[in-house]
Amino acid sequence: MVSLRAHLLAGQVIPAHPLALTADRAIDERRQRALTRYYLDAGAGGLAVGVHTTQFAIRDHGLLRDVLALAAESARDWLGPAPRQVTLVAGAVGPRRQALDEAALAQSLGYDAVLLSLAGHTGDHEALVDHCRAVAEVMPVIGFYLQPAVGGRLLDHAFWRAFAGIPGVVAIKVAPFNRYQSLDVVRAVVEVGRDDVALYTGNDDNIVADLLTPFTFPTAGRVVTRYFDGGLLGQWAVWTRSAVTMLAALRARRVPTEAGADGERVPQVASWMARGVALTDANAAIFDARHGFAGCIAGIHEILRRQGLLEGTWCLDPAEALSPGQAEQIDRVSAAYPWLRDDDFVADGLGRWLR
Repeated sequence: MVSLRAHLLAGQVIPAHPLALTADRAIDERRQRALTRYYLDAGAGGLAVGVHTTQFAIRDHGLLRDVLALAAESARDWLGPAPRQVTLVAGAVGPRRQALDEAALAQSLGYDAVLLSLAGHTGDHEALVDHCRAVAEVMPVIGFYLQPAVGGRLLDHAFWRAFAGIPGVVAIKVAPFNRYQSLDVVRAVVEVGRDDVALYTGNDDNIVADLLTPFTFPTAGRVVTRYFDGGLLGQWAVWTRSAVTMLAALRARRVPTEAGADGERVPQVASWMARGVALTDANAAIFDARHGFAGCIAGIHEILRRQGLLEGTWCLDPAEALSPGQAEQIDRVSAAYPWLRDDDFVADGLGRWLR
């Protein structure tokens, strides 16, 4: 096994793990385990549990420990006595005491790192950095730039420079859905000189471009290029086998920075950018962009329901459901981009995962 840092820098597909519920909104343990098994068999290099896609409301319902434990146990049981390396990431939220308690809980259950959300924090940037530093003393931390549309807050370049200087930071999930703000994070990491901090795209609206782009900045008298290493994404909670194949291909087709782009690679990159548009179109339907992401989690559930992994699209909040017209949009993108789907892979493994 390589170190946590080396594993993340090697570039992994890390799905944001959904929550399987019964019609009466209790945990469907059988299908929750099936989801974990699906992601592992699809080749995911990590799992993010207790995050936005898992529904932050699990905390209000007293389900956080159960959900984290179920994923960790399912992963250990499924991988067996000689497992390949899979990074387990637990979401940690809330004020200082809550975040520290959630990090300690994750550590006790065998998790490797926490994805630290700053949603809801109203303090200044110095207070936020102190908060992150305190959590990083308990467990390795993955930073999280969450888009404001779903509860995040704006975090400027100065914040990310300070954050990147925290020794316990191992990665950053960059998910503001905004190119200017994404650049702030990457430039900050480069300027601080943290080549040991992995960069993970969470920009579900721009996955392919994030993974293909060489981010090049002059700093300290030299020019430094960084790429996004992998993705920690709600979008990769569906069609995960295709995502694993995609990430491997994208990492192999990155444009050589010293040449910019040679004659053979330009058509390859153009083709991938076209596929990136298709993936963004699909994500718009699944995440319900036209309704301000109101049906985001239900849209993920709908794909998994159609594949047989979930029984329904139920969320803990009965008001969270597919938006008007969202199912038809999912029909459209599913038909338009069959190469994005992994339906055959799921059909072949479903019986094993649900056993």
